[in-house]
Amino acid sequence: MSYLNNKNIILGITGGIAAYKSADLVRRLQDAGAIVRVVMTAAATEFVTPLTFQALSGQPVHTDLFDLQAEAAMGHIELARWADLILIAPASANTLAKLSWGQADNLLTTLCLASKADIAVAPAMNHMMWQAEATQNNIQRLHQHGVSILGPGIGSQACGETGAGRMLEPMEIIQQLNASAKNSLLNDLKLMITAGPTFESIDPVRYIGNRSSGRMGFAIAQASLDAGAEVTLVAGPVHLNCVNKIHRIDVESASQMHDAVMQNIQHQDIFIATAAVADYCPAETHPQKIKKTATDLNIKLQANPDILSAVAALKDAPFSVGFAAETNNLEQYARQKLKKKNLDMIAANKVSHDSFTGEDTGFNSEYNALDIYWQNDHTHFHRARKNIIAQQLITLIAERYKFKHKIKKTKHEKNSVKNS
Repeated sequence: MSYLNNKNIILGITGGIAAYKSADLVRRLQDAGAIVRVVMTAAATEFVTPLTFQALSGQPVHTDLFDLQAEAAMGHIELARWADLILIAPASANTLAKLSWGQADNLLTTLCLASKADIAVAPAMNHMMWQAEATQNNIQRLHQHGVSILGPGIGSQACGETGAGRMLEPMEIIQQLNASAKNSLLNDLKLMITAGPTFESIDPVRYIGNRSSGRMGFAIAQASLDAGAEVTLVAGPVHLNCVNKIHRIDVESASQMHDAVMQNIQHQDIFIATAAVADYCPAETHPQKIKKTATDLNIKLQANPDILSAVAALKDAPFSVGFAAETNNLEQYARQKLKKKNLDMIAANKVSHDSFTGEDTGFNSEYNALDIYWQNDHTHFHRARKNIIAQQLITLIAERYKFKHKIKKTKHEKNSVKNS
């Protein structure tokens, strides 16, 4: 059954050419069993008339915070209490900014502040507006406030340019709402994630590190929380924020990450190692800055502890998922790591940049594409924003986790019968 069945949904429509998609979205939401009320901003009515949405929803369309006729029937406070979900699609850059700073200068933004309902937004704007630092900062704040970000999609835009910023198609929005809704996928499960790089000190100024941004791990942490898990995030040195509901442990070196993981791994059901942990560290860390006194400098390196192997080797090991960032021979190296470390699953991504298309994946990118391997099986997630990939991955991990424990339970029951 769809998560949307019998849900009271306020569909907020803001100004933008993508508003035409919202007409189909009303129907799709209703087909999924939702009860829909439409709220439009003044700018939205310049693109599609309220009459269109009134005809589709079978309900009056709300447009004005000070509509006396609406106040006599269902005022904005009553409407806010009625909603189970506020879905804003399309969500313009202007509305995202207002929501991130808690402004309430129209009916839609007022409803968002006055309601305890979950909020989801489907951004729609020019790709340069989406990539702007101000917009991305607003998105981060919305994430921290628990707002679900659906998309945006990538492709040609009304302005004639191409890039990220398209509003997702109605069925994609429905699918993501079902996938990312606070559901029972990981209910009552404890999940630990490592994310980001590690920095291995050479002296007080210099270190050995890598280009991992931590975005993938943080996206998985959010997706896990949305799926109902109790989440512990062990983060290397990154410039990212996460919601307060996630138990975050900040570390710098591989040794510190190893200690943090092993001290907190007990009773964890699932372990996902997305961190790009340095394989080696300097054998000696100089207490003072090394001065440039010679042309060459030799630094002796020693192996760091293998965190993922240590977790997978535990007597009651959690369901263990590794990550393999490779530049070539993706499947070969991923399957070798899967077998060598005795993992339940491994997600492999190719760190790349296409100079022709400008598309990149992996380190320091907002996008990724994954090949996931387990036992003799495999699946592929096409290139998408990391929050989308994270939702897909958590759904798959939940399925494989439940499948593994179903087999264990069956074997245990058979052994019990034999021994009785």
